[in-house]
Amino acid sequence: MLKRTAVAAVLGLGLTLSAGAMAQETIKIGVILPYSGPFADAANQLQAGIDLYIAEHGDEVAGRKIELIKRDTGGPAPDVARRLAQELVVRDNVDILAGFALTPEALGAAEIATEAQKLMVVMNAATSVVTEQSPYIVRTSVTIPQLNYSFGKWAYEQGIREAYTLVADYGPGIDAEASFAKGFTEMGGTIVGADRTPVANPDFSAYVQRVADASPEAVYIFVPGGAQPAAIGKALVDRGLAPPDIKVLGQGELTHPEALESMGETARGIITTFHYTLERDDPLNKAYVEGYTAANNGREPDLFSIGGYDGMHLIYEALKATNGDTNGDALVEAAKGMAWDSPRGPMSIDPETRDVIQTVYIREIQEVDGELQNVIVQEIPDVKDPLHGAAK
Repeated sequence: MLKRTAVAAVLGLGLTLSAGAMAQETIKIGVILPYSGPFADAANQLQAGIDLYIAEHGDEVAGRKIELIKRDTGGPAPDVARRLAQELVVRDNVDILAGFALTPEALGAAEIATEAQKLMVVMNAATSVVTEQSPYIVRTSVTIPQLNYSFGKWAYEQGIREAYTLVADYGPGIDAEASFAKGFTEMGGTIVGADRTPVANPDFSAYVQRVADASPEAVYIFVPGGAQPAAIGKALVDRGLAPPDIKVLGQGELTHPEALESMGETARGIITTFHYTLERDDPLNKAYVEGYTAANNGREPDLFSIGGYDGMHLIYEALKATNGDTNGDALVEAAKGMAWDSPRGPMSIDPETRDVIQTVYIREIQEVDGELQNVIVQEIPDVKDPLHGAAK
């Protein structure tokens, strides 16, 4: 790995070669995502959000054409993300870096954004510290603590006094466990047990049995998307741990539409928190869902796609504010304090932390017109990340 001074020297050469960038008509955006590998579906959904925004708003901003240059990490691969970011800056002369589905990859590229003084739009990576790693990072997705700290408080307000946490044993799961527990215990609740499951191919039976043995009022769950939500849902039901006998709480991946199809009736009554729900009854969201579904062979939008869609909104509006000037400092200043109505609801960029401020939704799986779906039961507006945003 190159030392920081070496990186600066290499990037300095690249910046000299691209000093005439403003004279070019094309604005180049380097998109770094894991298009192949275990997170390919997330990357493709995020890319579909980017593509939909461009299709709806055109590929020219402030008189300059937008060009995407996509690079695949095959991730999670922070060193690859760093190398690709450096190559995009030095060889391809990109004006903006974007994408970053995974936290390790966002952290890997952060120093490059700083050295090159390029706006870096993080469209998904959800660990709280991401925006602290470079003054050029702006996030348009969510942070895990932003969702779960609020959720822990809400759970206590609903009368729950004891909870057990069961999360996947990796960064996002640990963040979710800590932030839910912090919100819950600050209100007076008690965590009666905590367990972590393997990230890959977990057998949930022993873990769920320990939850049953503890007999909590509620269990809080965080697992990645894919096959795990349905698997843990079945394990809970097999041991009699299903609503209304116990409150089952979790982050929104637990009740993704694909998960609901597999879980069937076992999903009824599960309560989750999320920053985007496709069933939200709003004209802007309905148009977004219709447009996205039509463009993606019936696939419905998710958290990854909305991060890409809103990330492009931020880039377009920042470029309009600078009249097409791609100077990184100018674009970051334009992004600070930016506010808009998204398909997810009202959102803005905290001018101090460059992190997203938005509504947190509490949803319950209920039957609507004969089908089980996420139904919003409460909205918590203007939520900041509690670990660094809300403290400033």
